[in-house]
Amino acid sequence: MTEVKSNGSNVTRRVSIKKTYSAKPSEVVRRWYLIDANDTSLGRVATVAASLLLGKGKVSFTKHIDCGDFVIIVNADNLKVTGNKESDKMYHRHSSHPSGLHSRTLHEMSNVDVLRHAIGGMLPTNKLKDDRMKRLKVYSTLEHPHDPQKPVTLKIKEKK
Repeated sequence: MTEVKSNGSNVTRRVSIKKTYSAKPSEVVRRWYLIDANDTSLGRVATVAASLLLGKGKVSFTKHIDCGDFVIIVNADNLKVTGNKESDKMYHRHSSHPSGLHSRTLHEMSNVDVLRHAIGGMLPTNKLKDDRMKRLKVYSTLEHPHDPQKPVTLKIKEKK
């Protein structure tokens, strides 16, 4: 509490000043989350995972500090893609050489790579992106080696 006197009058008011909290890298507590992608759409899985990697749901979220969590995605092979995206959506990469453009459809790529690409595209492009992507673990089956970390299972709601 700070006391403030107004100009020319004998009125004193008490003003409370709240300080803005900024997280420090040493104070960040990381949790492990498990997402089952079985019969769930690609976009819904990617948005939930990107939000967890950023740490947006935490009270101590600070934009310039990496305060996100670990994300494990299992059953990536059973991922659902809506519409004609399997045949129409193209992924391009270029080798920086003449005629070095390589294009593949979503059907030709593995679902693990498609999911990593979608989540990576939802993260901001800055110095923290590589560290956030290292905390993303994607597996094509239900089995994963992260049981000792005791991940919290998340359910993703599907629209009907």
